[in-house]
Amino acid sequence: MAAIDKQMRILIIDGHAFAYRAFFGIRDLSSPSGQPTNAIYGFINMIEKFEAQVLPSHTVVVWDGGLDEGRVEELSDYKDQRDPMPDDMEVQLDEIEAYLEASGIASVCHEGVEADDRIGQLTKTAENEGFEVAIASSDKDFFQLVNNKVKIWNPSDKSGEPMDENAVEIKTGVRPHQIVDWLSLVGDAADNIPGVPGIGVKTAASILKEFGSVDSLYERLGEVKRDKQRQALVASESDVRRNQELVSLKLDLEEEPELDSLRKGFEDTVQLEKLYEKWGFKAKLANLREARQSVMFDE
Repeated sequence: MAAIDKQMRILIIDGHAFAYRAFFGIRDLSSPSGQPTNAIYGFINMIEKFEAQVLPSHTVVVWDGGLDEGRVEELSDYKDQRDPMPDDMEVQLDEIEAYLEASGIASVCHEGVEADDRIGQLTKTAENEGFEVAIASSDKDFFQLVNNKVKIWNPSDKSGEPMDENAVEIKTGVRPHQIVDWLSLVGDAADNIPGVPGIGVKTAASILKEFGSVDSLYERLGEVKRDKQRQALVASESDVRRNQELVSLKLDLEEEPELDSLRKGFEDTVQLEKLYEKWGFKAKLANLREARQSVMFDE
């Protein structure tokens, strides 16, 4: 296998999470024809921001393809509490796809595959190939992937600093390899996964600091000093074991894209100009034309 350039770096973007954040973060923005454009505008701004920070050789936006059937079988109301996507946001997704295509940015979505799992798979593949990996998402499920080559870039974090292993421990109280067990104990409200009653994030971190893992905890359950905690852990063992399966990212998915197909492509500036005109993004249109003039002048 050929050696990988030390500068090879992939930016993996949580597509729907970015679109939702853009949609709710910007209000009352529409095109000259009256179509909503707030999600499009915010999405583009976030892409530009993270590409400028990360300087990736490869960029991919990963979209949810629906719920994983296995998880729904394990927990019938898995993610069931989530509201339907707003109509004004849904109509903007195809436009975002058009922007990605014109910008030379890969986009991945497969039916029945959750974005989290595909992101996890791509992360591990890229890491094994010698890439540095930047995951752009605020989802704590990705904390389990963090190591010296993989970092999380949280769009909610105004510091602009990526989360490394130490940052994960500061945030949660546990190391990245303990995140699955930590979430299995505390649950995950965002995914409608219930935790152990009475076991909050700090208590779970304290337990894992003492016992190391859920497996070790249940082997040494008699060492849990507080009666209520021990009783709750006994009563919830089957839920905790189920939760381990639910929150562990699935890395053995079919149809995994080749990393070479995720290399940043050339911008179609003509198509981008048409899109910016259609959406009424005057500043972006002016910047694009100015950049094109600069290139022509340099030539």
